[in-house]
Amino acid sequence: MWADQANTSTPVLRTHSPTGERIDVVEFHPAWHALMGVAVGAGLTAEAWTSPLGSGAHVRRAAGFATWSEVEQGHLCPVSMTYAAAPALAANPKLAARWLPQLASRTYDFGLRPLADKQGALAGMGMTEKHGGSDVRANTTWATASAGGPVEGGATYGLTGHKWFCSAPMSDAFLVLAQTEAGVGCFLVPRVLDDGTLNPFALQRLKDKLGNRSNASAEVELDGTWGVRVGEEGRGIRTILDMVAATRLDCILGSAATMRAALVRAIHHARHRSAFGALLVDQPLMQNVLADLALESEAATVLALRLARAVDEGDTDLSRLGVAVGKFWVCKRTSPMVGEALECLGGNGYVEENGLARLYREAPLNSIWEGSGNVNALDVLRAVAREPRAVEAFRKEVQLGHGHSAVLDTAIASVDDTIAYAARPRAQAGARRVVERLALTFQASLLARFAPSLVADAFVASRLGGDHGLTFGTLDAGLSAHAARALVDRAFSA
Repeated sequence: MWADQANTSTPVLRTHSPTGERIDVVEFHPAWHALMGVAVGAGLTAEAWTSPLGSGAHVRRAAGFATWSEVEQGHLCPVSMTYAAAPALAANPKLAARWLPQLASRTYDFGLRPLADKQGALAGMGMTEKHGGSDVRANTTWATASAGGPVEGGATYGLTGHKWFCSAPMSDAFLVLAQTEAGVGCFLVPRVLDDGTLNPFALQRLKDKLGNRSNASAEVELDGTWGVRVGEEGRGIRTILDMVAATRLDCILGSAATMRAALVRAIHHARHRSAFGALLVDQPLMQNVLADLALESEAATVLALRLARAVDEGDTDLSRLGVAVGKFWVCKRTSPMVGEALECLGGNGYVEENGLARLYREAPLNSIWEGSGNVNALDVLRAVAREPRAVEAFRKEVQLGHGHSAVLDTAIASVDDTIAYAARPRAQAGARRVVERLALTFQASLLARFAPSLVADAFVASRLGGDHGLTFGTLDAGLSAHAARALVDRAFSA
């Protein structure tokens, strides 16, 4: 009910008070606040960064994030950005010491007030400008060094410019990119200054989006807006990439959760809908479709959680390449997967009441946010060409699945050839094929190690062995009814 209400009664922008003062606030339905209260109260924001490496905090947080994503996706945008702000703020220890306690708090404390007056805080980011989000070096927002302002622990600046896409504008602070004399810098921009005055942060309008409608996304005008530099001068892109890496992980988790939410609805419908004298779930062709969807969902989930474990263990080499690969592939597969699940319900899937229509609108988002497919594919090529330790970590990881089958062993052996191709100067045109192959081999290796042989065998045969068509529901026709039903029941217990 909260999810439906938050997406039906969408956010409303109030630029001025009744007496004409500029206030720039966004009002949300109470359901939004209820969803946020659960997410923050479960420690899904920055709490994991306060735990020592290897404690399992990021894996626990990932499981909670994925589970709660199945309920509603839009409100997890500010939750994700708050989680991701912590590693970026680490570039300025004084800033991190001041902000991390509230960003890691389990208290949801909505409203624009100074940080000292809040029990919990949320963070956002501002990178995208009118020319597009990928080429941030071309941003035109300008930061001018200043001498005044609240004490935050770093050089202070006044920022002027326009941010074309700024999600969750009611967050307490934003990491913003702007040009300086030394190059692009990264700045922490609070909504409210320490003395209680509003930082200039004019919300021009809210975006009318395809999906993610519960979450407000705004165009923002900065006019002498106070900010403090995070990280080295002129190295803002490098600084904010630590935030991007964490939000990309959440894109993978959120997409895997969207897949699972769609799969569960499809299986539930098939177990209760009869046609031509039998339940859909007992009919061979529907079993093939559902089993195929179940494989896709489980492979996405195991990949996402393995990457969360890499973060938990401080394995930046594996996460550097693995997250880029997973962000491309899992997010890219979500739209067709959700579309197929919707079709399992026929016309019932196309109406709003059962929630699949909302999932379908939501499905493309994570493939766009934090770098579209091409951006992530090119990021993989850069990592392969410039970061040999990341390549070696990836190679060692997939090698752990060796011995499962001749097909998987061949795929693992071909990783070196794929990486060699990716490192060629003119590999860009084939980047997507490179990432697809790496992603499928990674998923297959993980399933060979962590899933029953029934799942791993079917995934390897269909995704790597060529025993699959171009659509879902084209698993080997010789797959027994018992095996297909077992795959379905594993995905969603009867």
